[in-house]
Amino acid sequence: MQYFYDEEKSSLVLVDLKFASAERGVAVGYVLTERNQKPVALVTSDGGAHWVRTALVETPVSLFFLNENTGWLVTAKGLWVTREAGHGWTRLPKVPAQILRVCFVDENNGWAVGTKKTMLATHDGGQHWTAVPAAAEQPGEPQYSAYNTIVFPTPRMGLVTGWNIPPRRWLQDEPDWMDPEAALDTHDTPHLSYTLVTNDGGKTWKSSSASLFGETERVLLSPRGMGLALVLHSAGFQYPSEVYQIDWTTARSTSLYRDKKFSVTDIWIAPDQTVYLAGIVNGGQLRGVVPGKVQVLSSRDYTGWNEADVDYRASANRVMLAAIDSTHMWIATDTGMILRLEPAP
Repeated sequence: MQYFYDEEKSSLVLVDLKFASAERGVAVGYVLTERNQKPVALVTSDGGAHWVRTALVETPVSLFFLNENTGWLVTAKGLWVTREAGHGWTRLPKVPAQILRVCFVDENNGWAVGTKKTMLATHDGGQHWTAVPAAAEQPGEPQYSAYNTIVFPTPRMGLVTGWNIPPRRWLQDEPDWMDPEAALDTHDTPHLSYTLVTNDGGKTWKSSSASLFGETERVLLSPRGMGLALVLHSAGFQYPSEVYQIDWTTARSTSLYRDKKFSVTDIWIAPDQTVYLAGIVNGGQLRGVVPGKVQVLSSRDYTGWNEADVDYRASANRVMLAAIDSTHMWIATDTGMILRLEPAP
């Protein structure tokens, strides 16, 4: 345990964690009280041994770091940039749509994805944005659609994923915990899954869609061709999550891991191809009602899985992974904890 929020009458909800180097890292979220929520950032310059808490102006959504100093913060209202590894943020001109994530290949060229089939490109570091036409070509109503992942394993190859979820999945009268039986009786139904691919550094994009179960939460692609995709399922589905192994050079994928009792919420591929899975142990059939025990698994052969010893205080509904290499890895929880992860044996 490197950071543990434990203040009376409030809680810290972390939404993202990124390390720009072995020493410099940033976690973002908000402090929740009975009256309000205050956006905050936690910044470290010594590998997580010490964290400095600073206030943010807007509620954070996600982080992206290009190098040790330069990074971008997506918020509920816009986009911010730092040149000091999180020790100060500058608001960029308003983005012409609600975005969820950004990805930059250098300090000028980047892309943003978000709700209503939004995909934008910038060539001046986020000062100006233009729409990517292929993103709007996907079938389905825009108001029920979003792109939520974007990765560039090489400067020329990029992948974006998203989904179109019918209104019956979006408009629920009450949360699952208020009517557990109804939630468990609700069977997962397939919906449209979106993909956008570029092989020329983002100059052109090819769109495709397919009818699939679950929502793709995260995609990781290594330059050597291997990748992982994390798919999350609803409470009524047999498995809470499923991890797929991807060969992005052939566009083939196979199921790598799934377990009824373990909800995977984040994934990572080490340089030596060791796969790490982070998530929570489900306390009952209805998932996500109360925080569960944090669990981290790793595997080099993808058949046997090693379980890491995790601090007994670590519980969460969602766990996030951040890593630089096999010896510099961290996990953060949505309950205000940050832990250093030791290398797999």
